[in-house]
Amino acid sequence: MADVAQLSTGLRRGTLEFCVLAMVEHEDRYATEIVRSLGDEASLAASEGTIYPLLSRLRRAGWLDSKWSESPSGPPRRYYSLTDSGRAALEHFRAEWVSFRQTVDRLVGTGAR
Repeated sequence: MADVAQLSTGLRRGTLEFCVLAMVEHEDRYATEIVRSLGDEASLAASEGTIYPLLSRLRRAGWLDSKWSESPSGPPRRYYSLTDSGRAALEHFRAEWVSFRQTVDRLVGTGAR
């Protein structure tokens, strides 16, 4: 039987990439900003060691684009933005998530009956 930590890890792994896509949906963000914002969410437990490889995977998948931009307070920063393909993936996830969440809530007893 899986322990509780493994269950939490599995839930995060399946949804974290879509949280990242949503974070850059309306505004380009740099990696440190993404790491900091996700790190503030205790239930996501996202660290640099998780987010940097995830950003690379999302870029290779064509869901994120990136560009280097000068920073007013240090070296240039890589800013990430959502591509059309990433936007389509995020919209698909949102539609699936609502149905999935409602079904799980009903089955495990956390939703409306």
